Amino acid sequence: MNIARTLSLLAIPVMLFACGDTADSGNATDNTVATDQAGTNEMDPARETTEAPAATPEATGPVTSMTFAENSHDFGTIDEGDVVTHVFKFTNTGDTPLILDRCKGSCGCTVPQCPKEPIAPGAEGEIEVKFNSKGKKNKQTKTVTINANTVPEQTRITISANVTPAPVEDAGK
Repeated sequence: MNIARTLSLLAIPVMLFACGDTADSGNATDNTVATDQAGTNEMDPARETTEAPAATPEATGPVTSMTFAENSHDFGTIDEGDVVTHVFKFTNTGDTPLILDRCKGSCGCTVPQCPKEPIAPGAEGEIEVKFNSKGKKNKQTKTVTINANTVPEQTRITISANVTPAPVEDAGK
């Protein structure tokens, strides 16, 4: 009986870390598994989770809300190797200062610049997103994930472009 218990306890960390983040070809993936109010896994409704519930924003500090003027931007057709930039404007629509904890692009070709200072209630802010199309071809869609003291905690904005491949140089000439 003790051996079975020990083996089951050892299997838990393996199961928790086996589905971690994986690198992909530039497409954003969300590895989170949503749970309903009963705490059951949506992918397997019969299995209940045994994990402690995530901390609510109220438990970690005051929360606010943010509203973007636009949630996505299409650069249209660009040439492979072009570096393009777009500024997303947002407003703190809540009653407490907005703190952007983390801004992360879905791949190394997408680099966001987020404000480091808190944004006062009613004030506006900007997130500059730079996309480097080097090595990218055809239709590209990238995301920026913003973690902040908002509900929900994560917000995503999207950029896209149709990248015209660079001409292939004939190495034999």
